[in-house]
Amino acid sequence: MALVLIRGENNSKILNAIADVERHANLNLTTKPKKIDAKYADKIVENILKAPLRTKSKVATAFRIKEDTATAIVQIKKIHPPAHIVVISNDYEDYNELNRSLNDAKVFRGYYSGKKQSTQMKDYKANKNE
Repeated sequence: MALVLIRGENNSKILNAIADVERHANLNLTTKPKKIDAKYADKIVENILKAPLRTKSKVATAFRIKEDTATAIVQIKKIHPPAHIVVISNDYEDYNELNRSLNDAKVFRGYYSGKKQSTQMKDYKANKNE
């Protein structure tokens, strides 16, 4: 299980990036996206990149995904989201702190999953006795 951190300019771009992760990268979210402090997200990315960022984010979110880190990175490289997406594995020192903070963080408002929740077929017959 990996963590995905998304940084961006505004909520709209973040929500579009989350939708891209689900629809186009075919990754499965195991938790709802949680709101993360933008400065904290920038600090995590700087620690991972080991370099200062050119632009600071105004909004950030993070969530857990079912897929492993390598799969997530390959899938996200195929898409062109409107925000900066970082896949964080448990190899990074910030992983545990971010993972713990997701438990207490508020849900990122405006998100809804575009994927089907049920795998059962629906019966649309007018009269089920027929």
